[in-house]
Amino acid sequence: MLTQDDMYEIYDYLVRGNLQLDELFNTNKRLDTSYQYKDIRLRVNIAMSDNIPTATLRLIKNELPTYESLGVPDIVRRMTFQSQGLILVTGKTNSGKSTTLNALINYVNENKNKKILTLENPIEYKHKSKKSLIVQRELGRGRDFLNFSDGVKNSLREDCDILVIGEIRDKETMEAAIETAESGHLVIGTLHTRSCAEAIDRMVNFYEVRDQASVKYLLSSLLKLVTAQRLLEGVDGKPVLVPEVMVVDNTVAGLIRKDKISVSEIEDAIQSNADKGSIGLINSLAKLFVEGRIPLDLAKAQIEEKNINVLNRTIMQLRVQNGGKI
Repeated sequence: MLTQDDMYEIYDYLVRGNLQLDELFNTNKRLDTSYQYKDIRLRVNIAMSDNIPTATLRLIKNELPTYESLGVPDIVRRMTFQSQGLILVTGKTNSGKSTTLNALINYVNENKNKKILTLENPIEYKHKSKKSLIVQRELGRGRDFLNFSDGVKNSLREDCDILVIGEIRDKETMEAAIETAESGHLVIGTLHTRSCAEAIDRMVNFYEVRDQASVKYLLSSLLKLVTAQRLLEGVDGKPVLVPEVMVVDNTVAGLIRKDKISVSEIEDAIQSNADKGSIGLINSLAKLFVEGRIPLDLAKAQIEEKNINVLNRTIMQLRVQNGGKI
C-alpha cells in the first residue's frame, strides 16, 4: 500500500527538482511530462485526488513498430508523398494515434530526404535522422515551446518540409496549421474525435459562425486525408487497429463546403469512395470479423443500431468474395 508520504515522494522523484514543472503543477493541478530511467521511457501524467498527487505512467516502447504491422492502411502512407496539404490522424485517447504518427514519420525518415519538425507533448519516440533530418520539440515550461500555436507559427521560419503537430486542440493551433499548409508544407496532426466526419465538424466549430464559410473553403482545398482509428481487443487478446479512412476528393470537398455539414453524407461518401482509397468503418469491422480477428458482438458494438443490417450485408459480401470461407 502506498501512503500519502509515498505519493509525495513519487511526485518529487518524477518532477526531479524542476521548479518550473513544480510551479506548473501547483498552478494547474495537473502535469504531463516524460521520464527516462536507463533505457526505459515513460509517459507521465500527474493529477490530484483528495489533495494527494496521483501518477499515471505509460510505458513507451523503445522499438517503433512499422505502419504495416500496426494495420495502418497503405493509402495513409502514400499520402505522406504529398508535397503540401493537411493530413489528420484522429481517435479517442489511447487509440494509438501517437504510435501511428511516429510510424509514418519513421517511414518517411527511412525513404525520403525531408526536414521533419515534430511538436509533441511529451516526446514519446526518439527518432534518429536517417535519410531525413528530424527535429523534435517538446511542449511545456522549461521545455522547447510554450504552446502548440506558437510552435506551429515558428515552424514557418524553420524551413521544414513536414510539420507534425502532436495535438490540434484549439482555434489558434488550427489557424496556424492551415497557414503552414497554405504556405507549401505538409502538415500532419492529431485530433480527439471518434470518426472522420466528426473531425471535420470539430475543426469547423473551432470558429465563429461568421468565419466558418471561409474555413470550410480552405479545408476543402488543403485537407488531403483523415484517418480515424480505434483499438479493440481481438479474439487472441491482443489489440487490433480498426481504421476508417477518408480521402478528400471532389465529392468530399463539396460536402465540406456546404452550409450545413452532414455527418451522414460524409460517412456515405466514405463508404462509396473505396476506389479512391477511402475505407468505411463498417467495411473495416466486417473485414476484421471475416478474418477471425474480432468477435461479431464487438464489431456490432462499434456502430449504431440502424447500421447493423449494413454490417451483416457487408460480411455476407466479403464471404462470397472469399468463396464462402470465413
